[in-house]
Amino acid sequence: METLIIVLIGLPFFSALLLSIAKNNLIRQIVTYASSIAVIGLAITFAVKYFTADSTSLFFFTQTHYVDYAMIAVEAFLMILVTVLSFKYKQYYAAALSIVQTVLMFWYELSGTAPEHTAGKMYIDQLTVIMVLIIAVIGTLITVYACGYMKDYHNHHTEFTDRRRYFFSLLYVFLGAMFGLVLSNSLIWMYFFWEITSVVSFLLIGYTRTEEAIHNCFRALWMNLLGGCGFAAGIVWAGMKFNVGDLSELISMNGFVIVVPVILLSFAALTKSAQLPFSKWLLGAMVAPTPSSALLHSATMVKAGVYLLLRLAPVLTGTYAGYMVSLVGGFTFLIMSMLAITVSDGKKVLAYSTISNLGLITACAGIGAVETVWAGIFLLIFHAVSKSLLFQTVGAIENSTGSRDIETMHGLVRRHPYLAWTLVIGIAGMFLAPFGMLISKWAALKAFIDNGSVILVLFVCFGSATTVFYWMKWIATVLASKTNDVKAKNTTSANQWISILIHSVFMIALCFVFPFISKQVIVPYIDTVYSSATEVISQDNIIIMMIMIVLIFVVPVISWMTARHTKYQKVDRYINGVNAGDQMNYIDSMGEKKRFFLANWYLENYFGEKKLYLVSVVGSILLIVSLIVMAVGGAF
Repeated sequence: METLIIVLIGLPFFSALLLSIAKNNLIRQIVTYASSIAVIGLAITFAVKYFTADSTSLFFFTQTHYVDYAMIAVEAFLMILVTVLSFKYKQYYAAALSIVQTVLMFWYELSGTAPEHTAGKMYIDQLTVIMVLIIAVIGTLITVYACGYMKDYHNHHTEFTDRRRYFFSLLYVFLGAMFGLVLSNSLIWMYFFWEITSVVSFLLIGYTRTEEAIHNCFRALWMNLLGGCGFAAGIVWAGMKFNVGDLSELISMNGFVIVVPVILLSFAALTKSAQLPFSKWLLGAMVAPTPSSALLHSATMVKAGVYLLLRLAPVLTGTYAGYMVSLVGGFTFLIMSMLAITVSDGKKVLAYSTISNLGLITACAGIGAVETVWAGIFLLIFHAVSKSLLFQTVGAIENSTGSRDIETMHGLVRRHPYLAWTLVIGIAGMFLAPFGMLISKWAALKAFIDNGSVILVLFVCFGSATTVFYWMKWIATVLASKTNDVKAKNTTSANQWISILIHSVFMIALCFVFPFISKQVIVPYIDTVYSSATEVISQDNIIIMMIMIVLIFVVPVISWMTARHTKYQKVDRYINGVNAGDQMNYIDSMGEKKRFFLANWYLENYFGEKKLYLVSVVGSILLIVSLIVMAVGGAF
């Protein structure tokens, strides 16, 4: 298993090296496909080996002195890289944050202060396997999608320098770092991979090197480096005060005793998962090409934050750290759902939705109850597949139509029917039955009620209502059409279709394997962590869910078959006046001929960024600061 872990982490880095020197597009595509197949194969082998092993918790790598020194060297390189780029673009605060946290970690590791590890540096359980499969499958499919997308992207955007070698190599460095992060048991190792993801995301966001891209990538960098400082401080505090250097040991302790290091690690996770007041960096990430947006929003980066919070869930329960995490997460879920109503940019809606759903996962982890952890893990799984599918589809629509504005997607079901239906599948996966996001939200809501979390219940109820509003607007727009909408030529490449269609199949398949994953993977994980047999989904609920799955496919088929044999009388549609006879124009009350058009309602005057964002940022800062002060004060 140790060899498999080394290859699983090392292969993406080796692929990144090959892609960095591959000048020819065909060679780049061959390397990407071969690497994707190999990584997915390794991940599946990894999962099979784990589930056929005798133990449910496996530790690896105890004597790693040379690796530790190599990591220190890489950390020094990252600090120098960030410092040089920060001085180049006069963003000195980013350099200061990088230097502070790196120097702190160097002192901690090299002074002999860090405790000796009693367990392995890496750790595998059911949650690790889930994350490895998500990163391997979703992450590599995004790189396959990027083969076709980036070619179209540079055909449309000739003003940007073609740096595809650089772009693809960064994608694979990201994947390698994420594998290392989710497999790490040593907090120092986790911090190392954590920082790699922060720096690589900074480089990806700044890909085009425009003024906007530079501004947004440095904002992402300093916010994540601020979280990195919290991570480093949490590691040092845990090591010096409690002699703890491993994540598995940390989560086995009393959460009320180790509340300070936990709250510092949670703070880092909040920045990484773009929770308020740190949400702006992920919204700014949209300036990057779509594959990097899909990677940041679905399989990697932001998932690192919620992954750490779900790991910490047992020691968050009932503590100041837990209160901070759950309230910030619930508040973010509500505010970002409301803001998503007010924008028509498809990628921006997806960005707000991502932050919103991460907020719900964060709230689940903060409560730390058995039911909320179960719901949080399933939200993570479904969100990864659905959001990756949506970002890729919107990117393909933008390349095909020249716009990603929702208002330009009227009649998409006739103009680009396949893209329209994959978009609908992705949207349905976010909020409709029988897809797991809805069922997971129901489980989270029930758990919040059972735990007496009145504020979170209100956040989830109102946040879910606004979620339905903006998703239904989008679906209705895509499926609405006019008589002059005709099918357009397919310009989406085969590379993009491979990834989009596989994602669509996965989205539907998850509905059927939902009970199996719960029984065979999630519940055993919860049993191990909480030391109690748990049946989160009753048999009755599983039966109801299966009936929903059947009906959602059977009812449309019956409707279609009925419509084929039914004769309808064609009548003119009413268009706010007398129909002019062409279904596209009408005569208004003043006798003037006007053209019919469709438009959504965005409620900017009620929920716009100018109304909500600053207030929500200030409120979340006060909440975080006050709870950190209370936690630190209670520790002395």
